[in-house]
Amino acid sequence: MANASGFQFLTPTMRISSSIGVNRSGYCHHDVIFKRVRCSVTSQGVESSSPSESRMPRLVSKGCKLVGCGSAVPHLQISNDDLAKIVDTSDEWISARTGIRNRRILTGNESLTGLAAEAAQKALEMAQVEPDDVDLILLCTSTPEDLFGGAPQIQKALGCKGNPLAFDITAACSGFVLGLVSASCYIRGGGYKNVLVIGADSLSRYVDWTDRGTCILFGDAAGAVLVQACDSEEDGLFGFDLHSDGDGNRHLNAGIKEKETNHELGTNGSALGFPPNRSAFSCIKMNGTEVFRFAVSIVPQTIEASLENAGLNRSDIDWLLLHQANQRIIDGVATRLEVPKDRVISNLANYGNTSAASIPLALDEAVRSGKVKQGQTIAAAGFGAGLTWGSAIMRWG
Repeated sequence: MANASGFQFLTPTMRISSSIGVNRSGYCHHDVIFKRVRCSVTSQGVESSSPSESRMPRLVSKGCKLVGCGSAVPHLQISNDDLAKIVDTSDEWISARTGIRNRRILTGNESLTGLAAEAAQKALEMAQVEPDDVDLILLCTSTPEDLFGGAPQIQKALGCKGNPLAFDITAACSGFVLGLVSASCYIRGGGYKNVLVIGADSLSRYVDWTDRGTCILFGDAAGAVLVQACDSEEDGLFGFDLHSDGDGNRHLNAGIKEKETNHELGTNGSALGFPPNRSAFSCIKMNGTEVFRFAVSIVPQTIEASLENAGLNRSDIDWLLLHQANQRIIDGVATRLEVPKDRVISNLANYGNTSAASIPLALDEAVRSGKVKQGQTIAAAGFGAGLTWGSAIMRWG
């Protein structure tokens, strides 16, 4: 297991000549990173491994691969017909515009942490990895159940006795892709072996259930994958491309909203503006037309960039797996990339937009159903609030 100090300095004088092919947009070649390995050398027929001889870290080739997946959803299913009872809509209207027919909603004693832990446990079981062997937990979420982050609670729920680092990544519907790339960087550059990447969101808690333009879209879920270190020959993350544009925030956001007060002075007699009013996040606000245009335009571009970074072509893709936001977006991107419909993974109809959970949730169902097979290449892309977007070309197994 990697520790918080990062690299263990090494003692070899062995030379490894190789190029580093890493930049912000992905990998063009096998990456070369520091690996915690102790090598011995021979000098005049005498073998030596004295730490005093060399404290310089050496570069060795390393890769990463996806070896397990899992998912979890709440018990309560809300259909389009159910929504038609509370807002002016219908099953036909919703399904024609979005492709969504049902969604799952957290209720009662269910929690997002519980869903995330369940999805993570299933991923570990598939990978045949014990919780104590996990080096890092990345929780990709925009809706944690604690202001300071939810990942440590998943570490606790899994029973990881070695206290691996666990923290949140906030990038809305792009979160899982960012988490996947982050995991690869920790493995390639930090000596980590097993990294859990979890996408989990409960956007139903931030939906205005009187607004038929947004309440029809979102559901709650969690999905997870285990990313594991491997030899460079087995590397399963071929290339990626990541971006953001804060100017687009006006099209999709859920900003802080302060509670209004009629008092010029605070309760303790201080001047106007202090102490601050208690605040909370507003409901999701979205310009659907602009978000649609953004997604259909930018997603094919980012996938093309990832393919170029990976040295692959469209024809090398076995499956297209997009963030499950809207079936018209999925179909539009597939058409632009000339990917046949039978090579597009979609479970949007059953779950709606589950934000950071949508890609790993769909992947898990596709793997467990036998649709996605060992060794197949997947082009995945996330896009959403921020605005953020990104893609990765990866191999399953």
